[in-house]
Amino acid sequence: MLRTRLIPVLLLQNGMLVRSESFSVHQVVGNPIHEAKRFNEWNVDELIYLDISREGSYDLRRDDHKVKNLSEPMQILEAVSKTCFMPLTWGGRIRTVDEMRLCFRNGADKVAINTGAIRNPRLIADGAAAFGAQAIVVCIDVRRTERGFEVFVDGGRQGTGRDAASWAREAVSLGAGELLLQSIDRDGRATGYDLELIRAVSRSSSVPVIALGGVGRYENYAEAITAGADAVAAANIFHFRELSDRNGKRAMAKAGIIVRQS
Repeated sequence: MLRTRLIPVLLLQNGMLVRSESFSVHQVVGNPIHEAKRFNEWNVDELIYLDISREGSYDLRRDDHKVKNLSEPMQILEAVSKTCFMPLTWGGRIRTVDEMRLCFRNGADKVAINTGAIRNPRLIADGAAAFGAQAIVVCIDVRRTERGFEVFVDGGRQGTGRDAASWAREAVSLGAGELLLQSIDRDGRATGYDLELIRAVSRSSSVPVIALGGVGRYENYAEAITAGADAVAAANIFHFRELSDRNGKRAMAKAGIIVRQS
């Protein structure tokens, strides 16, 4: 029987890991290489790195020379992949199949595409044809607006007028192997997942839906699964709570959800 995955999401901005709130407030919380090593010792199932930087190159802003100065995102991906012994997804500013290929060459197992997929839906199909649907994750960032559950792009700054469930169906029909569904309204608020959003999109999808955005209690994971998510992801809770991996899985197991234990 398939086990429900628990997935940390690590946000990368200008070479450093950050916590996020509402896609607009970001606080540096760590080093991307060190965190990958730490998660290898934890009981998590996958890692997702999302590069939310606006610049094309950056560095780790370290002056002690104990960490190699990495000025390109792909250098960080390569370094992370060498210390990550679990499936690794990389996303952020991927616009072409060649950019996907570069991610895979530098150690990613999957790529997450968002704005590029909305602006060029053919990117999903071309990526799936080149690398297999299992390697293509379409990230859907959603706000509640007068339109309903509206898809946003450009780091949550630009509305598209697209309905989340409708876009999910289209993305799957084009070849998406998974959907990473994030509520911008819940991001960093620790008030729990947007369960109504999860229900709406999961009913429209024939591929796994990964819920993201809003975890404040370990019990939130089971709530998302009950609402229809196939896997649960979180960001801030992994940075600020001790034993957040095993305590999260214990809460899920207590709720009757089958998870992989260490």
